[in-house]
Amino acid sequence: MKPEALLFLGVALFFAASAVIYGWWAGDPTGTAVLVVSFLMAALVTFFLWRQDRRLGTVPQNRGQAEVRETAGRFAFFPPRSYYPVLAAVGTAVLALGVVYGLWLFLIGAGLLAPGVVGFVFQYNDPEP
Repeated sequence: MKPEALLFLGVALFFAASAVIYGWWAGDPTGTAVLVVSFLMAALVTFFLWRQDRRLGTVPQNRGQAEVRETAGRFAFFPPRSYYPVLAAVGTAVLALGVVYGLWLFLIGAGLLAPGVVGFVFQYNDPEP
């Protein structure tokens, strides 16, 4: 997953440089905020791919001389049921309503969304690929 991580690192650096240049040149806080959020999202994907590369090592898809049969077998684990996606969805909805109705509702939504996302991502920390 190292090539994918490097690709998204390039995307993140592009958005970071764009945010700095745009923020200095245009002085528009809205566009700068969008570019900063784009940088953060690309950096999050980069971190995830880097972490997967450290955890799984080199996958056969990234080797030129790999054979198709090397990718056979269990590829990923999918949990049978989880309530974290529901918590993340409710947190996102309340967070979006908080943008409209006020900071207090936004903070409640952030408080619901954070454990939903963290639980959703880390509920099964399966070391076996």
